[in-house]
Amino acid sequence: MLIDCHTHALRSPSVTRAGGTTCPTAEQLVGRLDDLGIDMAVVLPMVSPESRNRYSPPEDIVEMAAEWPDRLIPFCNLDPRAGSNSPGTDFGRFLEVYTEMGCRGVGEVTGNLPFDHPKYWNMFRHIADYGLPMTIHIASNPDVGYGIYDDPGLPRLEATLREFPDLNILGHSQAFWAEISADVTDESRGGYPTGPVTPGRLVKLFERYDNLWGDLSAGSGHNAVSRDPAFGTQFMEQFQDRLLFGTDISFAEYEPPMPDYFRSLRGTISDDAWEKIAWRNIDGLLGLGVVEG
Repeated sequence: MLIDCHTHALRSPSVTRAGGTTCPTAEQLVGRLDDLGIDMAVVLPMVSPESRNRYSPPEDIVEMAAEWPDRLIPFCNLDPRAGSNSPGTDFGRFLEVYTEMGCRGVGEVTGNLPFDHPKYWNMFRHIADYGLPMTIHIASNPDVGYGIYDDPGLPRLEATLREFPDLNILGHSQAFWAEISADVTDESRGGYPTGPVTPGRLVKLFERYDNLWGDLSAGSGHNAVSRDPAFGTQFMEQFQDRLLFGTDISFAEYEPPMPDYFRSLRGTISDDAWEKIAWRNIDGLLGLGVVEG
């Protein structure tokens, strides 16, 4: 069994990205899951203006998941500037509705403000109060592109992990996974560094904080565990309880690198580690109650 922790979808095609692609419809997404041999997938809304060319609100995701209840798992999403655009916004009134609608988590959070900005910490506090996990995209630059900004070494992420020990943060993006190696630079943290891994800042954070999880989707997650296969195997064994298989399907033609690579690890990593990363961890984290077979 495989449960994907990270996909995207739209109710209908609309404005495309600069390269001409757009997120799949629910039907297209399920078709891609079939192609890739993936049983279920979390679908992440898009609500921040920096992140995409078309909004995909939680209400749409809930409706799509209702059409495919055995395949799609809805998350809600929030932007720290929503509501009153202040550090005092009551995000509980959003989360109350979204959890009643069946949303299992929050994300992919992408608003381009610093990780420890008062508006973000206010939002995080509400998410923690509701006991929801949160998928994040970390940006390597402030005011450029999308994602929560953090400095090299991820000090703002660490401060957040420490401030909100009950908030399970699912880390994702190039700037997150590049920190797996100590040789990361200002230039490489926004890309896909190659070569042997010397355990870096991210490994220390995984060791120190039980509320940090790893979303292995996209090229960034795949690169983190494949650039140095021996290290990747050791990393997946060591943190097998907090790593999650994923693809980041964001357009219908996307060929994610992780499914084939992860399947190739059967027999390389332990059966327990493989199954936890494949589906058992996300099943437990979201309370899905999936029974294999």
